[in-house]
Amino acid sequence: MAMKSFLSRFNEGLKRTTPTFYKAFGKVGGVFSGKKLDQGSLDDLEEALYGADFGVETATEIMDEIQAAYKKDKSLRGQDAAVIGAAVLRRVLDGAEPPEDFLTGVNPDVICLIGVNGSGKTTTTAKLGWRFTDDGKGVTIGACDTFRAAANEQIKAWAERLDLDLISSHHGADSAAVAFDAWQAAKSRNREVLILDTAGRLHTKGNLMEELKKIRRVLQKNDPTAPHHSWLVVDGSIGSNSIEQARKFHESFGLTGLIITKLDGTSRGGALVGIYRELKLPIYFVGLGEQKEDLQPFSVDNYVNAIFGLGE
Repeated sequence: MAMKSFLSRFNEGLKRTTPTFYKAFGKVGGVFSGKKLDQGSLDDLEEALYGADFGVETATEIMDEIQAAYKKDKSLRGQDAAVIGAAVLRRVLDGAEPPEDFLTGVNPDVICLIGVNGSGKTTTTAKLGWRFTDDGKGVTIGACDTFRAAANEQIKAWAERLDLDLISSHHGADSAAVAFDAWQAAKSRNREVLILDTAGRLHTKGNLMEELKKIRRVLQKNDPTAPHHSWLVVDGSIGSNSIEQARKFHESFGLTGLIITKLDGTSRGGALVGIYRELKLPIYFVGLGEQKEDLQPFSVDNYVNAIFGLGE
């Protein structure tokens, strides 16, 4: 897919965050106005940064650099400030992109998706399965969310719609047993990727956290290195509240990456920055809409350019 379409999808996905930013930077109708900044527009900028939930540290860093540039040059314009802000954000997000080829080469390469109910984990499982399939990989999905009554029906509907290989069981079944069966099926069918949709859980529920550990133990009976990836699926619309969730899951299970969903449904698209700043875990994908193609590989440049209205 061309870079232009990637950026366009980010722009579209972040459309609820960006209008406030565009206005603060003097971008109207898709074009920077060229208007000089004044104290009022600087105040608007600061408000926009805090409103988008970037967090105090990041918002302060961006404003400090813009204010310093403004003191040196009172003819500073909105686009100049956007370029400064983008440079700071790129620096903050240094290391956030995962390696381009992150699969281990072990068949099956096991990806365990973790998160609370409502984070979009099950739909993300299906979209991720479709993406790997579209890239020519053999994929099996394990429906290990046996705790939530509607989860099986939801993942089955997605699997049928996207023609995905699915291993599932009944509501209330042992999730670790489903994971075991899914691994065996993926191995026997020579699948390259196994994606496990685990039960949504609150990070404060110890019994459900123990189920996660049981899944790990059972997988390791088949492959001592599994799961090869443990990704937390986080609802980007809940902002800084997601950081405590992420911290607890990381302590309990040992996360290796993040997927940030629902960035299209929030005016607080900066929460992604706070989560990364706290955990320093790579962000593999972001959810920018309802369609299967709207789960996009995370790109610092595309994210930053979409936020600040650059690169179009």
